[in-house]
Amino acid sequence: MNVAAVRFEGVSKRFPGAQALSDVSFEISAGACHALCGENGAGKSTLGKIIAGIHQPDGGRLLINGSEVHFTTPRDALAAGVGMVHQELAFCDNLSVAENLTLSDLPARSGIVDREAMRQRAESMLAETGTELDVTREFGKLAIGQRQMVQIAAAVGGGAKIIVFDEPTSSLSQAEAERLFALIERLKARGVTCIYVSHRMPEIFQLCDAVTILRDGRHVATRATTSLTESDLVQMMIGRPLAEYFGRHSDASAGDEMLRVEGLTVPGKFEDVSFSLRAGEIVGLAGLMGAGRSEVASALFGLEHPSRGRIVLRGKPVEVRSPAHAIELGIGYVPEDRKRQGLVLSASGLHNTSLPILGRLSRFRWIMRARERSVAREYFDRLRVRTPSLDATVAGLSGGNQQKIVLAKWLAASSQILILDEPTRGVDVGAKAEIHALVGELAARGAAILVISSELPEVISLSDRIVVLRSGRVAGELSRREATEDSVLRLMAGIGEPVAS
Repeated sequence: MNVAAVRFEGVSKRFPGAQALSDVSFEISAGACHALCGENGAGKSTLGKIIAGIHQPDGGRLLINGSEVHFTTPRDALAAGVGMVHQELAFCDNLSVAENLTLSDLPARSGIVDREAMRQRAESMLAETGTELDVTREFGKLAIGQRQMVQIAAAVGGGAKIIVFDEPTSSLSQAEAERLFALIERLKARGVTCIYVSHRMPEIFQLCDAVTILRDGRHVATRATTSLTESDLVQMMIGRPLAEYFGRHSDASAGDEMLRVEGLTVPGKFEDVSFSLRAGEIVGLAGLMGAGRSEVASALFGLEHPSRGRIVLRGKPVEVRSPAHAIELGIGYVPEDRKRQGLVLSASGLHNTSLPILGRLSRFRWIMRARERSVAREYFDRLRVRTPSLDATVAGLSGGNQQKIVLAKWLAASSQILILDEPTRGVDVGAKAEIHALVGELAARGAAILVISSELPEVISLSDRIVVLRSGRVAGELSRREATEDSVLRLMAGIGEPVAS
């Protein structure tokens, strides 16, 4: 009988104010790709971090290849052949790609770092993942998808025999994700055990041999993926029918024009972009990585300054001078990277929610704390934010709950124009459905919403119209009736373009 590569026996873990894992037991076969599934806060990432030596269990046993282990640091885990690709990037922004990739074992000659050997080793590690980058570039200056591929290269290039992938595709383009899938198949063929944490159902059924479902920190089941359907898996994850979350898309007519963009241009990023957005309407902005979607959003929120073109709000031309000015104008922005741009990680959920509206919550320059707490509680309840308390630090919350807090602050600000860039990145299927329902509800109440998403099914299901960008320019526009994955992809890639509406 083959010994399991990883075995959990009664593992428990508690953090201040929350029981993350309770008596979890299951095993993972050697050379398999094994999925960990569950809602945000179910304990998936905590299990992965226990394997990787980042957290230590409070109770129970962890066995690697049949032997009990006690990892106190990630270095202990690496020495035992365990690597991890983190959902949240864990590299040094101010160091080069090569320095980050070789930081744990810098090549040296006579006590001096061998820069050429470092470069060669980094390029070799990236080649394993099919990624080509200038390894002398600062890590912090890379696009988020490139940063994720560097992190994957670090785990794979370290020679680990067990690799935990925690939401590895949440920041990747479709092409990058396909390269990762091919890499995982090669790793399996070499006998490497892959533990795959993901909310994306198609990926789980494409890659994984078995799946373990967690709910509220407890083990629900471990099953072969061939014995499950997506519906079965979702039901086991959330413990209730998914359909109860979905709001019906409104077919009501859109209202007055809220936003019009005319010939907007930021040199080197996008050019001559024009579209409109009406009250009660959801417009999708689609395009391949680098097409200019996020850059357009940044310009509308005052983070980029157009060289020409104009922005018209409620019939009046405006120059959005800064994010503070955008907030005054009633624009809210959920950015692509919530950790770096959307949240103050060291602050509480309460203070993150109230941050854009402190002026409204103040009297004679003193913040009315009771009113601040009341507003935050209202939107935490409405969005079902799971947190020990309003005062809990945001950095300690799951990705889905962090994303809900980013949304909560703009709802509290009563933003009538909402720009949502990757609004469900890294959140579980239940939270995704809740956010989709919320977006539909906000549109039904008259908000004008611009949605940017790399997931075509998401942007198609949410949008009344889809504006497609290609190489920084508008390639076409499709109505809800015309929009299919094929028609949108053709416009994105410039292949046999359909007639735009």
